[in-house]
Amino acid sequence: MSNLRQKWITAPLLKWIKKVLPPISDTERAAMEAGEVWWDGQLLSGKPDWDQLLEMGPPELSKAEQAFLDGPVEELCRMIDDWQIAQDQDLPQEIWDFIKKERFFGIIIPEEYGGLGFSPTAHAQIVTKISTRSTTVGVTVMVPNSLGPGELLMAHGTEDQKNYYLPRLADGREIPCFGLTSPEAGSDAASMVDKGVVCYEEYEGKKTLGMRVNWHKRYITLGPVASILGLAFKLYDPDRILGDEEELGITVALVPTDTPGVTIGQRHLPAMQAFQNGPNWGKDVFIPMEWIIGGQENIGHGWSMLMSALAAGRGISLPSLSTGGAKMAARTTGAYAHIREQFGIPIGKFEGVQRRLAEIASIAYVLDSAHQTTTRALDQGRKPAVVSAIMKAHATNGLRQAVNDAMDIHAGKAIMDGPLNYLGNVYRAVPVAITVEGANILTRSLMIFGQGAIRCHPYLLQEMEAATNDDEKAGVAALDALLPKHFLFQVKTFCRAVFHGWTGGLFASSPKGVGDAAKYYRQMNRYSAVLTLVTEISLMSLGGELKRKELISARLGDVLSQLYLLSAALKRFNDDGRPDGDKPLLEFAMRAGMHNIEVSLIEVFHNFPIRFVGQIMHFLTMPWGHSIRMASDRQARACAELIMKPSETRDRLTAGVFLGQEGDGIDLVEQAFLQSCETAPIRDKMKKGGVRALSESAIQEALEKNLIGEEEADKIRKTAAAVDKAIQVDHFDALK
Repeated sequence: MSNLRQKWITAPLLKWIKKVLPPISDTERAAMEAGEVWWDGQLLSGKPDWDQLLEMGPPELSKAEQAFLDGPVEELCRMIDDWQIAQDQDLPQEIWDFIKKERFFGIIIPEEYGGLGFSPTAHAQIVTKISTRSTTVGVTVMVPNSLGPGELLMAHGTEDQKNYYLPRLADGREIPCFGLTSPEAGSDAASMVDKGVVCYEEYEGKKTLGMRVNWHKRYITLGPVASILGLAFKLYDPDRILGDEEELGITVALVPTDTPGVTIGQRHLPAMQAFQNGPNWGKDVFIPMEWIIGGQENIGHGWSMLMSALAAGRGISLPSLSTGGAKMAARTTGAYAHIREQFGIPIGKFEGVQRRLAEIASIAYVLDSAHQTTTRALDQGRKPAVVSAIMKAHATNGLRQAVNDAMDIHAGKAIMDGPLNYLGNVYRAVPVAITVEGANILTRSLMIFGQGAIRCHPYLLQEMEAATNDDEKAGVAALDALLPKHFLFQVKTFCRAVFHGWTGGLFASSPKGVGDAAKYYRQMNRYSAVLTLVTEISLMSLGGELKRKELISARLGDVLSQLYLLSAALKRFNDDGRPDGDKPLLEFAMRAGMHNIEVSLIEVFHNFPIRFVGQIMHFLTMPWGHSIRMASDRQARACAELIMKPSETRDRLTAGVFLGQEGDGIDLVEQAFLQSCETAPIRDKMKKGGVRALSESAIQEALEKNLIGEEEADKIRKTAAAVDKAIQVDHFDALK
């Protein structure tokens, strides 16, 4: 019976798979194999195991990590004058020296090599806090600890390479950069034309096996000041010195920047940000084989090495900057909306402003939640490649929305440049974060679902590998073993998705002990089942064409992304002990995310290339159309109030924000906010008596009406002075 099934069912099906599904490229395979299938896989299982997520627990710091945050990180933040850094277009020497002395470049390097040996969570929190003070300093600290020579050496270097370079990287004797992006190869870095040729050359007085390499790299952060360059290039062996193959693949080597033939170019100015960034070239540079990271045996393994490093680094670096920026925007904008008055009332009382405040707070809550969940997973040794892509794209997009809304609320305060402006430079930096480490447009449309659907599916990758097996008999046997399991999976998915779709998820399961949040878990189970079924139908009906239907895959990727972000928010709420004060944040975030999920799914159905298939999917999974509304105005007001009043929720939401050096913009707003809140009862008495302003004449009027006493009047004067300082902007001599 098995032989007949293989002959009449499995073998023809194998041919069909080969026909409709293109082979997996080396780039895709490297990306898919870079990290294990983790929670992103659960979300495409149709029935997530919530206990697996909740049992991870909250992120934790060791005593040494917390001491570093409270000590050197705090001290570094106090040293920073971001306005002056922007004017000088570089860090002052004292900050460079401090960063090196305190081993900020060695955050992830093990202690045995002279580094700090900190966890991904500590690395992320360090970068987050610094970025609330200065994007430039945050990037400068971030890059050596993210995608760069240090991480690659730790994972793939030889013992000699580790022993020599890691201590020098940790204490700043070597400043690293990594050369990946070329003029011809941006988001598609694997298409680089930078080329190395295997050859023998005389090196240090003797004949040496190595490579003669030519390259042109650009957009290289820390490139202008780097002493060691991690270099990716394609290696060829036309003379067959190493074997029978001519094209050996992408290879990664370490090249001192003072090597003959290396040219370090002048600086780029990315959106006028002051972090060091620039191009470099290599002209017939001879690189000994021993400079390859991991040695000669790692020839051609460069792309998989880079994807492995990127799976971790992309989940920490830019998400940390984005989370810090969003939290800073929430803290300062809530305070400013409280102290800034128009028409006699705080601008935070206007409903249009309240909606924006609620969105800022919600974004900060979701990004911080996802940031914590991702770094917690990395702490446990996971390398979630798809999650890292989700984090990079959605964290930077979230920062863009949060900062845009904050700018609108601050109005003129945020557009007048100078030391008092704490938002303007972040606003200018956002496009940099959006475009680097894989442009968000392509990350959304190609990477998240394109890789996620294959990596996270329990059987698809194995079936594709069976289809590409050179031994057809073995491929048929492998596929034959998978088909019954896949069929049973499809039946369960179909039943679950249709049932929950028609019943609105009312009967979906939820984990025990989650209280009022159970309703959200039920909806998440519903959407997971629907996404899984829609993915199955899309792959079966479109095959390899799905890769080229980027808008369809992008929307499916949006669903997967929202499921992850919302899962993280639920986990964070549970980790925090489900505080009542945080419920408005959770409710606003969940409603916004679930509404977006439904919008994305309906757009998939309406735009599906095979129209009747789209209609069938719509009928099966969402017969009633939209079932989740965006948060109500009442919910938005409750959410906005959380960041306009002192509370544990506000402090929890904005934990890690550096509150400013005495007298700078953030400090002035924070102090005015605290004084205003303290004197709010006095001002309420004045308002009830018909006195609304904070001017001296208004205070005198309140005294004459016996609305307040002299002591209260002094407090109001101090509040008025603090508010006046906080809302001021900088002015300069006229340009000549």
